[in-house]
Amino acid sequence: MSQSLARALQILGELGDGSRSLDQLAETLDVHKTTVLRLLRTLESERFVQRDQHHRFSLGSRLFELGSASLEQHAIRDAAMPHLQRLARDSGGQAVHLAAYENGNAVYIAKIESTSSVRMYSRVGLPAPLHATAVGKVLVCELPEGRLEQALHATTFEPFTRRTITDAATYRKVLTTVRSQGWAEDAAEHEDFINCIAAPVRDATGRIMAAVSISVPDVILSHDEVHGLLPRLLETTAAIEADWTHTSERT
Repeated sequence: MSQSLARALQILGELGDGSRSLDQLAETLDVHKTTVLRLLRTLESERFVQRDQHHRFSLGSRLFELGSASLEQHAIRDAAMPHLQRLARDSGGQAVHLAAYENGNAVYIAKIESTSSVRMYSRVGLPAPLHATAVGKVLVCELPEGRLEQALHATTFEPFTRRTITDAATYRKVLTTVRSQGWAEDAAEHEDFINCIAAPVRDATGRIMAAVSISVPDVILSHDEVHGLLPRLLETTAAIEADWTHTSERT
């Protein structure tokens, strides 16, 4: 770990116990005030730290956003797991994923592994390319224009297979279709032997907070047969939403 990163984390740890002045932080870190101030300004610019009118520093809103996102991801995963397991079983032992949108990436937060010997490469915590996966399309299809533009700007549109979408204009058209039909597909766009469908999981306000997918090797089910699993997928996302709403209301 770099020295600057270690000191920045130490600052956040100190502020977790309450607000501090520059002098207090410099004394605790045993570092010159100019070094601490440079770190604080960087943290402040990214909203990890905020400064009040008395020039005391405390934790910023970015940390609360990340904390809320982390809690939500853990909670939705817990609510979803029984339904994901049932979906995997009812779909014939296919791979099932739960993904969330995090800092410009689709990230797998839960996975039920396929019972087949032919498997796709994925794991919990691994980012999934937005332009080449069904979960990626679902998670960004209703982003506000500003956030969508940022996501597209950060996307390299790497061609994983001959079917991968490789430009923003085409991707936008696909997202329009996803919004209207309520689900997305990856037709051998990320791995050339895998077809995938995904649908959104919404909170009580209608915001998409996760996506559930079924991924199937083409030697097991054809493209059309994978589409035949769509009703079961939509039943699953509806059941997760119902459990999530009930849990949120109880909390």
